[in-house]
Amino acid sequence: MSGLESLIKELLWFWRGTLVTVEVLGGVMGLGLALGLSGAVLQVYGPPPLPALVTGLERLLRGVPPIVLLLLVFYLPWAPPPLVVAIVALGLCSGAYQSQIFRAAIQSIDRRQTEAARALGMSAPQAILHVILPQALRRAIGPWSNEFSSQIKDTSLAYIVGVVEILRQARYVISYTYGNSLLVYGFCALIYFLLTRAGNAALYRLEARLWVPGCERRLLKRRV
Repeated sequence: MSGLESLIKELLWFWRGTLVTVEVLGGVMGLGLALGLSGAVLQVYGPPPLPALVTGLERLLRGVPPIVLLLLVFYLPWAPPPLVVAIVALGLCSGAYQSQIFRAAIQSIDRRQTEAARALGMSAPQAILHVILPQALRRAIGPWSNEFSSQIKDTSLAYIVGVVEILRQARYVISYTYGNSLLVYGFCALIYFLLTRAGNAALYRLEARLWVPGCERRLLKRRV
């Protein structure tokens, strides 16, 4: 049996690995979004000493390699399942980076909009929730797509803690077929590329759909 025939025969295993990869990615980006947005709001609007504490934690997480965070969570005394380990560790790392994306987007909104909202009778939390964040989230979609692309590739690190994603399935297929490593890993690269392009295309379409006339349109230029 040729290498290509073996690869076609094992497509079901790659499909299962892809589904697990998407599951990890969804958990990581969701956790990162919650942590990043909360951290950004606290950094910009939080009372002292919360901004300094959040900034210190964010810099700590950004300074530790994702693979080290994976191993730290993996060796916790209560031994969480591999999938939980991957989502928590990579989600913490992503949250630190996402906080900077959202912080910059929030700070790009003119302060006079907050003042206008307060003049209309809104409280500070209402002004942030109903005026600042909707605009900031629109502006953050472009930079957020970069984090999305990065995390798709970082999901391959879940392999080391036992998550049966694309890369681990590839190892299984190589062992079943007694070789064909170059072909199998090349196919894995193709899967990651397609996931990245499909995800980015969806985000660019969302960015264009949410554009409001009069807002900055520079980020809506076609990306290549």
